[in-house]
Amino acid sequence: MTNEKQPNRDNRFNNVERLHDMIENTKRKLQEAEVSMEFASPEEQEMLKQKNERRKQSIEAMNKEMKEEMEARKKGEI
Repeated sequence: MTNEKQPNRDNRFNNVERLHDMIENTKRKLQEAEVSMEFASPEEQEMLKQKNERRKQSIEAMNKEMKEEMEARKKGEI
C-alpha cells in the first residue's frame, strides 16, 4: 500500500453556486476599483482600468461556464 494521494473526483454538484459567488465577488471588486480610481494617480488609474478590463473578461467567461453548468444539470449530466 502506498501513501500517494489520489486526486479528488471532479465534483460539479455546486459549480453553479460557486461560479455565481465568484462572479458577484469580481463585480464587487470591479466597482470598488472604479471608486478608488477617483483618488488614484494617473498611473494607478491606468493599472486599475486594465485590471477591470480583465475582470470584465473573467465575468463573461464565468457567465458562459455557469450557463453550461446549468444546461448540464438540466440534462442530468451532473
